[in-house]
Amino acid sequence: MITAVQEGFNMENKFAIFVTYLAHLMNGNLVTDLLSIGGKTIKTGPDPPLPAHAGGFNVHGTFEGDAGMTRADAFFGDNHSFNETLFDKFVDFSNRYGGGFYNLTVAGELRFQRLQHSIATNPQFTFKNVRYFTGYGESVFPINFFVDGRKTTKKLDMDSARSFFRDMRFPPDFFRSAMPMSNNGIIDVFLMHPFLPGGNLDGKVNNFAVDPASADFRTPCVLYEDILNTVKSLYPNPTGVLRRNLIKNLHYLYPGVVAVLGSECMEQFPYGQ
Repeated sequence: MITAVQEGFNMENKFAIFVTYLAHLMNGNLVTDLLSIGGKTIKTGPDPPLPAHAGGFNVHGTFEGDAGMTRADAFFGDNHSFNETLFDKFVDFSNRYGGGFYNLTVAGELRFQRLQHSIATNPQFTFKNVRYFTGYGESVFPINFFVDGRKTTKKLDMDSARSFFRDMRFPPDFFRSAMPMSNNGIIDVFLMHPFLPGGNLDGKVNNFAVDPASADFRTPCVLYEDILNTVKSLYPNPTGVLRRNLIKNLHYLYPGVVAVLGSECMEQFPYGQ
């Protein structure tokens, strides 16, 4: 998977390591060491012991999550199918703020609008810890990875956007980025409309409260701690091959943690070394 995103998109190596092992540790099958890039499937082998789920990328709150750009919130029943209404909003904002293209300005405005819309309509809205970072990450992802690498300006045309978001295909004659890319521009998008992590309380819309315990861009190492705590809650007492795989994959994650979150995040060993 790391090789694929590097060769297909020119994703920077340590960033690719971070997102791949993050997904695997939280949503993969650590017994068989397999990860679904879609929903839950028997192709990843027998389920690990509960409470682990091996649900794949479609698990709510990791990469998929509330306030997505082209997929609806899980509360409304379908968190994975292309949503034409949301894509129309993507196009509308690209026309209004980007001259018909999706760029950093559009990303900042659309990210804020999607957050406000979810607060107003989703009583179970949550946007914190891993989803906080991936939510902002998905705002810049189309600029960094979906724009043809031969172009000198980082702006995405709508035909290419539809090919990626709806059809999940490279547009015809697509060239990957000319240089390795990661979360370039993520802080620029955040600073357009600063938003702290949190969610709606008590199952009510328009009842948003900041969660002071969540990781944010000021406290990135808290995200590493949250990942570790989530993994430990999924696999509280592993033995045998499961324990060995957890130790191995947490060790493989750490170079990505340093590159993405910072060298001040000290490596931790919840299952030993």
